[in-house]
Amino acid sequence: MKNPCSEVALTKPSVTRAASGSNTVFKVLGAISFSHFLNDTIQSLILASYPLFKTSLGLSFAQIGLITMVFQCTSALLQPLVGYYTDRRPKPFSLAVGMGCTLVGLLTLSLASHFFVILLAAALIGSGSAVFHPESSRVARMASGGRYGLAQSIFQVGGNSGAATGPLLAAWIILPYGQRSIALFSLIALLAMIVLIGVGRWYRQHLRQPAKTAAPTGQPLPKAKVMRALGVLLVLMFSKDFYLVSITSYLIFYLMHQYEFATQVAQYHLFYFLASVAVGVLIGGPIGDRIGRKRLIWISILGVAPFTLALPYVGPGLSVLLTMIIGVTLASANPVILVFGQELFPARIGTISGLFYGLSFGMAGIGAALLGLAADAWGIAAVYRLCAFLPLLGLFAVFLPDTRRPAPETAKAG
Repeated sequence: MKNPCSEVALTKPSVTRAASGSNTVFKVLGAISFSHFLNDTIQSLILASYPLFKTSLGLSFAQIGLITMVFQCTSALLQPLVGYYTDRRPKPFSLAVGMGCTLVGLLTLSLASHFFVILLAAALIGSGSAVFHPESSRVARMASGGRYGLAQSIFQVGGNSGAATGPLLAAWIILPYGQRSIALFSLIALLAMIVLIGVGRWYRQHLRQPAKTAAPTGQPLPKAKVMRALGVLLVLMFSKDFYLVSITSYLIFYLMHQYEFATQVAQYHLFYFLASVAVGVLIGGPIGDRIGRKRLIWISILGVAPFTLALPYVGPGLSVLLTMIIGVTLASANPVILVFGQELFPARIGTISGLFYGLSFGMAGIGAALLGLAADAWGIAAVYRLCAFLPLLGLFAVFLPDTRRPAPETAKAG
């Protein structure tokens, strides 16, 4: 018997869609995207609350980075395991259970009076995220009707929109009213649990339906090329995620240091960046479906290098514009890289989704910790000058197989 990963057929979307025997279920995609919005709004509150905890507990940049590392690495270690397990034993209601873990983490964070309690809260929220991302990514693929890039964009844009909303809520609620106000956001987690119970019911019903498959078409990839492509995707993720975490974790401090911005003004600038990331995620998947995933990856990662190299040397007005361009361009690769990985291992959707999300979280967490140490040693401005070169690793995209394909037929809403 052949290893299921030894050969991969990169099929055309029209064939895949026909094989699925269903149209794109936009109601389910909308529900899972909304849940992603609520989940990542909660997660971004940790990042946006850093100035509060730094002042009240006297934390160093290294400790700030350690909070991010614990949150990200907890999620990173658990996500591949969750995906691997649910590939074999699907758990439709695990999404709601994971969100319950996030709810407990929020309440813990609102009461934390010690650095190690904050780390515990971060680990709880990271555990909830570890359950949410691989399973919800699987649901998005189930509801895609073969339009995988579009489905991942819809799913992921909810998360990025939530990440952009978190700093605004922190500026409006947490900073003025203090740490205890974080408990109010447990209501968001409760709402997400209710929505995810409904998604779980659809998921369970979908599992009971007989699977419809078709023989794959196109040129198969041997195992060696599959593994090489996987390695290239991981290098590209490293480049993208290390740079993005330099913005999400330290942009507020950079703007306060470099341009003497007030904390609340810097929070708004972080929102502008995160909103641009959401736009990039939304457009990336459909564009990748149309022009090919490899070409989109080239444009989004290597193409952003001139802007990252210029960012440390411009004034405050141009800095805002450049960070928004960087956010849109880099983030457009997010759904494309994930779908590319799923196509390399079509029988391991949960495992690959968990692996990619887990590695993304893990690399971001390690990057936050390392960049925090570098900022303490050399200054925050030096960190941005160093990270500006990371997108040049986009040159490795030359080693990816070309998966350019025609645009799929328009699917009806389910």
